[in-house]
Amino acid sequence: MRRPRILLVDDRILRMDAFRKLLEPEFEIVGTVSDGRALLHVASHLLPDLIVIDVGMPLLNGPEIGRKLKDLVPRTRLLMVTMNEGVGIAVEALREWAAGFLLKNSAGPELTYALRELIGAKPYITPRVANHKQRRELFQNASAPSGEKLLTARQREVLQLLAEGLTMKAAAETLSLTPRTVAFHKYKIMQDFNLRSNVELLKLAIRENLVPPE
Repeated sequence: MRRPRILLVDDRILRMDAFRKLLEPEFEIVGTVSDGRALLHVASHLLPDLIVIDVGMPLLNGPEIGRKLKDLVPRTRLLMVTMNEGVGIAVEALREWAAGFLLKNSAGPELTYALRELIGAKPYITPRVANHKQRRELFQNASAPSGEKLLTARQREVLQLLAEGLTMKAAAETLSLTPRTVAFHKYKIMQDFNLRSNVELLKLAIRENLVPPE
C-alpha cells in the first residue's frame, strides 16, 4: 500500500529532522524545503499529497505562497504551521488555501493526527486556537461534516497512551501530568462520547486512528 507523500517546508533543520523521524513510519517524506523561493518549483516537480508549511520562514509570505500553491498543485493538501494563535488567521487560511491549521508548539501526536485527517480529505484546526463551537463552525465552512465530535489535543494524547495499554499513572508520567488530571481527561472523553467501558474507549482510539486495529 502506497504511503502518503509529504513535503516539509521549514527553515530549521533540526525541526525537519524531528518531523522526518516522527512521520516516516507512516508517511513518505519526498523532500524538504527551507527557502520559500524554491517551494513552488519543488512542489510542482514532486506533486506531494500534502505539504506542511511553516509560514514564518524567511522569503515566504504565508497567504501569498499558499494561494499560489493552491493554484499550482490543486490536488495537494496544505497544512499551515504558525506561531499565531488568532482564530481570524485560521479562518482566512482555511477559506482561501489551507486544508489545516496547526501551531508550531503542538505536540507530535497532534501533527500526525492532523496529517491523517487531511489525507482523509477532512479539514483540521488545532483545538488550542478555537473552542469547540468555533472549530465546528470552521469545519462547516470548509465543508466538513456538521455535528462532528472532536477530541482536544490533550485528550488525544491521553486516549492514545491508554489505548496502548499504559495505566493512568504511567500515562501521567509520560505527559508530565498528575494521575488525577489523566483520569479527568479519560472520563471527560467517556462522557462526551457516551462510552461505558475501556473496550469502547479502545474502539474510539482505533476510530480516531490513534492506535492500529488489532
